[in-house]
Amino acid sequence: QQKKNRLDLQIQHLQIRVMASLGSCAVRAARKSGQRLVSRQVATVPMLIDGKKVQSEATTFFDVHNPATGELIARTPQSTPSELKSAADSAAEAFKSWRTTPPSTRARVMHKLEGAVRDTTDELAKLLSEEQGKTIPDAKGDIFRGLEVVEMSCGIPSMLQGETLMNVASSVDVHSYRVPLGVCAGIAPFNFPAMIPLWMFPPATTAGNTMVLKPSERVPLSSVFLADLATDCGLPAGVLNVVHGGHDTVNFLCDNEHIRAVSFVGGNAAGAHIYERAGKNGKRAQCNLGAKNHAIVMPDADPESVVNQLVGASVGAAGQRCMAISVAVFVGSSKEWIPQIAEAAAKLKTGPASDPSSDTGPLISAAAKSRVESLIQSGIDEGAKCHLDGRNPSVPAANKNGYFVGPTIFSQVKRGMQIYDQEIFGPVLCCVEVGTFEEAIKFVNENPFGNGTAVFTRSGAAARKFVDEIEAGQVGVNVPIPVPLPMFSFTGNKRSILGDLNFYGKAGVNFYTQLKTVTSAWRDDGHIEKLSMAGVGAQ
Repeated sequence: QQKKNRLDLQIQHLQIRVMASLGSCAVRAARKSGQRLVSRQVATVPMLIDGKKVQSEATTFFDVHNPATGELIARTPQSTPSELKSAADSAAEAFKSWRTTPPSTRARVMHKLEGAVRDTTDELAKLLSEEQGKTIPDAKGDIFRGLEVVEMSCGIPSMLQGETLMNVASSVDVHSYRVPLGVCAGIAPFNFPAMIPLWMFPPATTAGNTMVLKPSERVPLSSVFLADLATDCGLPAGVLNVVHGGHDTVNFLCDNEHIRAVSFVGGNAAGAHIYERAGKNGKRAQCNLGAKNHAIVMPDADPESVVNQLVGASVGAAGQRCMAISVAVFVGSSKEWIPQIAEAAAKLKTGPASDPSSDTGPLISAAAKSRVESLIQSGIDEGAKCHLDGRNPSVPAANKNGYFVGPTIFSQVKRGMQIYDQEIFGPVLCCVEVGTFEEAIKFVNENPFGNGTAVFTRSGAAARKFVDEIEAGQVGVNVPIPVPLPMFSFTGNKRSILGDLNFYGKAGVNFYTQLKTVTSAWRDDGHIEKLSMAGVGAQ
């Protein structure tokens, strides 16, 4: 049955691709004739409600484009109010039985999901690449980092254990239990279509919750694939529901009476809105926001290692990751390596995932491409030195309408320049030069964001000073992108997060659960309590 369902999904995906091709032909025909295009021929992405794929009755849609070609491949519906309510109601009903399902039984579903994701990685990577634009190695990395959280979730039962203290008073015991919250919501971004949903629903559901997941309207296909896979692996109907849309869906998830907690990864404005609105409605919220990650380069570091790691950390995934190194702070003579970084970046091939030799793919949209190109121009206009300009890279004719920007390297970047002050979210590395290690640490700490940082050095004393004094929440020593494995938690801080409980690991389990403490007295049958106003244990 699982194989049949996956085959059905493959057929559906093929239909989406065929319909997208028809749609692009219609676009060309409409342009020639001057007619207004009615895009009925492109397949609509289904929802998953109460264990079934459901086609929306929406009248508003968001276009899903292949970023490598610009072609329309699907439409994401704005789920209607009744559809959103049905998803939340389904999750609330499913919670009644799922919460009492033994933790080991819930974990076995995750064991099955882990194997299923491994078995379908190639298929999922291809789908992810088509909707998001990542190269196949990047897409597989996206999936694998999410898969690690699925693996962690298999061990969640041991994290749910409470605490006990006997005889706090005569024949009185206290027990604490870690119990699920109820219905949770997940709001995922466009840049990691597999990893972020896998940060959310596996820990939440294994801890005994149910979830309503809203993937980014730009990249919904991977989430539907994963949710369908989880259903095949035994996740009961209603435990995981997938809905679609923009602001209306977000506001529904923040307002609905069944939903107890909201997880979000994305931009600052949306995160601030979600955190405030969910909080006003009495819900927990964890919101991972923007970043401006710095790496300090010491003169004693290994030059070849620095060059290779900074290039990969700044332009990998087209720079569209919240842990990308976007600023390198060079101390003293290490600034002499900047031209080598530009030379190495220039050797990378920008192109579509369909070309196995492509090192970096496109940005997510035409608007993102325009914004990044505008920021590059602002860097030049404001006095930074552009060693490598990635605008208008050479790509195949079939990809001329894709959203490509190649690696770009600046030096002599100053605070106050737009390329420094803004999160570019593109393949751009800004190089800053300072005289001393102390200046470098001060410069990094003055930035309001605190997602990640790194230092490159051969000195243990310098590394220890950096770890001790730096304020960012995730610190790498000779590691440029120090994303913690899921036995730890994703610990960004400062303006990179709203909320005090982080994603995955123990912090993630704590976010999706609450403590219940029971005080019980079991005394001899003949015992009679004396009148007391002081309470249990007062004597």
